[in-house]
Amino acid sequence: ATLLSVVGNDEAGACLEKLLNEQRNVAALLHRDDTFTTIIKLRAIARHQQLLRIDFETQPSHEILRTALEDFRVQLPLADVVILSDYGKGGLTHIAEMIRLSRAAKKPVLVDPKGDDYERYRGATMLTPNRSEFREVAGSWKTEAEFSIKAENLRTELQLDALLVTRSEEGMSLFRAGEVLHEPTQTREVFDVSGAGDTVIATLAVMLASGAELPEAI
Repeated sequence: ATLLSVVGNDEAGACLEKLLNEQRNVAALLHRDDTFTTIIKLRAIARHQQLLRIDFETQPSHEILRTALEDFRVQLPLADVVILSDYGKGGLTHIAEMIRLSRAAKKPVLVDPKGDDYERYRGATMLTPNRSEFREVAGSWKTEAEFSIKAENLRTELQLDALLVTRSEEGMSLFRAGEVLHEPTQTREVFDVSGAGDTVIATLAVMLASGAELPEAI
């Protein structure tokens, strides 16, 4: 795997780079920005459960993001699949161009979205919003049929090959042209759901890169 991102010229950035360099088969392309502070997430934990999270962050500079985009162009031919994980921190300012480049290179591009403006994700292979993220952009629903209509309308409007909505205890729902697949959960007692969405999109990417069909990957 190749990780492309931006860090500050600070202790947190150096620590992150060190941890990544210790991982086998991970190439870390971390662009250092002197005007940027590496994002730190402070989690308040009590009895093994997260109570709240406080983020310390700044926006990366336009220049460093342009440099990162050029690195993206170089690395793209070497990839089997692309993950664009949007945390709403400013690092994916050029996400529309990244999607365009990926599709032109015939690389599947999976996007974990953020916020209520999904127009910039237009043309992606698949979006993987969670239930609350989907509600933020599509509005609320009362029935399963209404949910399905909203999901298919969003998929069609954004010209996506697929839309996967992760639904917490209700499992996952995959929408493709003429097809809806619901995958239920298997009950587990979970104390901390941090990173669940990241796990979903990472697993999907590995399966697709290995040649699996989407329903099997789900």
